[in-house]
Amino acid sequence: MSQQGYVAAPPLSQAQPGIGGYPASFGVPPSQPHYAHYGGTPQSAASPPPGACCDYHSCSPCSQNRVVIIGGLTSDLFFAVGLKKASFSPGHGPLHGPQSPTSSVPQPTSQVLPPTSGRPLMPQAPQMAPPPSASGQPFMPQSPQMAPPPIGASSAMGTTAAAAAMGVPGSFSGLPHPPGGSGFQQPPGLAGPQGFQPQASPQYLFILQSPLQTQVIEDDQTKRGGQVYATNLRGQVPPLVTTDFVVQDQGNASPRFIRCTTYCFPCTADLAKQCQVPLAAVIKPFAAVPKNETPLYTVDHGEAGPIRCNRCKAYMCPFMHFIDGGRRYQCGFCSCVNEVPAFYFQHLDHMGRRVDAYQRPELSLGSYEFVATLEYCKNKKPPNPPAFIFMIDVSYPNIKSGLVRLLCAELKSLLERLPREEGAGSSAVRVGFVTYNKILHFYNVKSTLAQPQMMVVSDVAEMFVPLLDGFLVNFQESRSVINNLLEQIPDMFTDTGESETVFAPVVQAGMEALKAADSSGKLFIFHSSIPTAEAPGKLKNRDDRKLINTEKEKTLFQPAKGVYEDLSKECVSNGCCVDLFLFPGQYIDVATMGSVAMHTGGSVYKYSNFQAQVDGDNFLRDIRKEVEKPVGFDATMRVRTSTGFRATDFFGAIYMSNTTDVEMAAVDCHKAVTVEFKHDDKLSDDAGALVQCALLYTSVGGQRRLRIHNLSLSCSSQLADLYKSCETDALVNFFAKSAYRAMVNQPLKAVREVLVHQTAHMLACYRKNCASPSAVSQLILPDAMKVLPVYMNSLMKSAALVGSADLSTDDRALQRLLVTGMGVEETQALFYPRLIPLHNLDVGSKAVPLAVRCSEERLSEGGVFLLENGLQMFLWLGQACPPEFIQSIFNVPSFAHLGMTSIPELDNTLSKKLRSVIDHINQQRSHAMKLVVVKQKDRSEAPFRQHLVEDKGLHGGASYMDFLCYVHREIRQLLT
Repeated sequence: MSQQGYVAAPPLSQAQPGIGGYPASFGVPPSQPHYAHYGGTPQSAASPPPGACCDYHSCSPCSQNRVVIIGGLTSDLFFAVGLKKASFSPGHGPLHGPQSPTSSVPQPTSQVLPPTSGRPLMPQAPQMAPPPSASGQPFMPQSPQMAPPPIGASSAMGTTAAAAAMGVPGSFSGLPHPPGGSGFQQPPGLAGPQGFQPQASPQYLFILQSPLQTQVIEDDQTKRGGQVYATNLRGQVPPLVTTDFVVQDQGNASPRFIRCTTYCFPCTADLAKQCQVPLAAVIKPFAAVPKNETPLYTVDHGEAGPIRCNRCKAYMCPFMHFIDGGRRYQCGFCSCVNEVPAFYFQHLDHMGRRVDAYQRPELSLGSYEFVATLEYCKNKKPPNPPAFIFMIDVSYPNIKSGLVRLLCAELKSLLERLPREEGAGSSAVRVGFVTYNKILHFYNVKSTLAQPQMMVVSDVAEMFVPLLDGFLVNFQESRSVINNLLEQIPDMFTDTGESETVFAPVVQAGMEALKAADSSGKLFIFHSSIPTAEAPGKLKNRDDRKLINTEKEKTLFQPAKGVYEDLSKECVSNGCCVDLFLFPGQYIDVATMGSVAMHTGGSVYKYSNFQAQVDGDNFLRDIRKEVEKPVGFDATMRVRTSTGFRATDFFGAIYMSNTTDVEMAAVDCHKAVTVEFKHDDKLSDDAGALVQCALLYTSVGGQRRLRIHNLSLSCSSQLADLYKSCETDALVNFFAKSAYRAMVNQPLKAVREVLVHQTAHMLACYRKNCASPSAVSQLILPDAMKVLPVYMNSLMKSAALVGSADLSTDDRALQRLLVTGMGVEETQALFYPRLIPLHNLDVGSKAVPLAVRCSEERLSEGGVFLLENGLQMFLWLGQACPPEFIQSIFNVPSFAHLGMTSIPELDNTLSKKLRSVIDHINQQRSHAMKLVVVKQKDRSEAPFRQHLVEDKGLHGGASYMDFLCYVHREIRQLLT
């Protein structure tokens, strides 16, 4: 990553105010886009009047600051600012008192700076020009010998922000510390070492190139891609989630199941408090296993059931140590010595290991399953197979949009692909059908009937199920009756004029039906509008935009209390999961309705202003994935740890009736639970830290099982070991979930400030305790966290955390709900979208082109770029896009003739290649992404631009470089 350096004088029009536009405390959002990098002249190139170039009080000299980008990145030094003093002429305004009228104004110059070595980069490095002499001559970089920098690079630097990082008066106003309390809090102050003193009056700013997230991904793919990752080492840091690798289970769970914020825990609580790095694991217990990896083995001990420790109840795993000739074993979690059951006895070899260790999955693998006995079943009875109930809103909006007809046609083929037990000939899942508006219609589809029968329940205040026999049936047995019903439903309600709906009684009815059948299952609810009909759970419009950026903004994301809280609790206790498909034309209160799905382990999908012709394919992909994906029902998860620490907090699409058991009515391959750990004693370097996740669930075949995941972590009394073992993607997942939980109880401004302080504190602690001595002006990042700032800045600019009246309240609430259940891979994609250049697409290659930095400066007028973040997808077309490309993809002669918003299926090589790239990306994501075609400088470009996370946010938020500068200042304040 060694790069040639350069000196650039940034355009005056592109100074970056404050921390980039966070409302009420971070400045203002940009008023218009800048396209200087497209080859045109930067807007407003003339010098602005004093103070007009930024929001600072005393920054008119900012136009004379010199930004120096220095290449050659070392292992832990990625951003450095050197200080040099210069004088300015009158008319530009002094930074510290009046200037001499004879002061000269330095002119823009360039200088070639060679890459650094492994040592920290110092301002007085011999490669730079010498410091000012005693005569007071200004420091002038010389030797203009290099090629000019890329157009727009100076825009990304933000000279004013760089000045702010150096402590220029009036540049940044210090952030007030949010009030203390439990939960999401700011880190405590950090005392700095002696010798760190603030430096005064800096005016020359030397900035080492900021870390590139895309380069980090490429480097990891080059280094570890395509290789076998064996899990036989304790505390081993896995490849990134973006890297393609093969896992070989050799005693620790695959990183597809568990990823940690750090794989080396500090030995004491004091060390953990000092560094403020959260100790957490992101657990995805049902993660999909690729076809080229071994699926989980199932262990059946018969009526004896799984073997467990008598004291801590941990399950048999590779961390158990057998002693006394194999007759007893010592628990690795609590050190209790247990007797080995007679049927499980086996001799030990000369190394003290059981001779059958490699024949038993529970003794040699990190992940496996046990067949559970009746003791693990409700009422000590084997469970019935689960059921799927399809509940279709047949009010006027859904009929008019074409949804009902589209869905009924799809269900005929989709029900043929219901999930089944591996090796089973057919699915054991039963199905049922309900339609509703203000009243509910239940359908008897018993196989012996010639025609389906409808039963109507109009008293929604006291919901009951009017029939049991014939409501939940096996699809294979009742195929003809069900297909007959699906053909009739669209016609039965074609002429309906009813637009009011109910919602809580619908969920209640589905839950009561599953309860009556003594079965767990899923409700697939297809709903159109906010439930305003007189019934339990009636909602009113709470979308008050006047509350945005006030103390009461948090109430917009708080679910309505009462009916929906009780309903969620009942659903979980009865194993009833809710998957919610919303088709609103206006505000629908996602915060309340979606909370039922979130607490039951379900998913929420939203299609605003749905039209079957436009959005139908996207919706059908989602419903197919949701029905067919692996899932477990009526699940309870417990996380056990070795002595010295324990699980204290849980984040996810879960419900918790106590402090230890995580309850989920259903858990699928995309749902993850983030678990935070705290010390309750000292940890040992030798013993390490052990984690065991046990998930009790009912399979799609109706079998009760236990899925076990084990992981061993290292421990150290050296903070350097902890920082070296951190995983940025997991850290971002934790911070996102904790911030999104906090936003319903704290003002968004306070939540954002906590994120800034937390980031600064972690990096300051590394600087103080782990980095080599260097000038305080340098921002030093640990190698494992070098891209953490860009992710944290993106998180703070995410729709949920940015208070803007331009953003839909429902969309912000939806993002909060979705992130709560996301795994590491999903949050990584969401907070740093992929920007993929397609204008030079190699039609002969099967690979997806490499992504570039997610910044406007990477765009070009002749380019074509695909941007995706796992939830949305855009195809951006530059104004000078080649006509032959437009013709091949859209079948129109040029950019000017382009009016369509989708890609037609054309029979040419380039069109097929582009569609294959889009399909490949969609297959990787849990949500089907609708492709939105965007033309440069068109009105439709705004939603695309807000995802360019390295730039200033469209609705407020700092650019990446501004945020780095602000974090640097925060670190210096902590160290001094």
